[in-house]
Amino acid sequence: MKRIVVNPRVMVGKPVIKGTRVTIDAILGRIAEGWTFDDILEDFPHITKADIKAAIMYAESIVRGEDIMPEIDKHAIHS
Repeated sequence: MKRIVVNPRVMVGKPVIKGTRVTIDAILGRIAEGWTFDDILEDFPHITKADIKAAIMYAESIVRGEDIMPEIDKHAIHS
């Protein structure tokens, strides 16, 4: 996690790749849209594959301990 920093004066305190203004959510959003690592590196040539992996690991660490409950389908209950 040494690659991820949070600084209130950089990108309004969003987590970013150290030494850049590339936010973790910008990377994750591109992954969610189906971008490959190579696509992301083309868009952000000043980061590395290790930075992208660090962004994913950072996001995983945030949700790891949470109980994720699936949404209850209210229509199924009344059927």
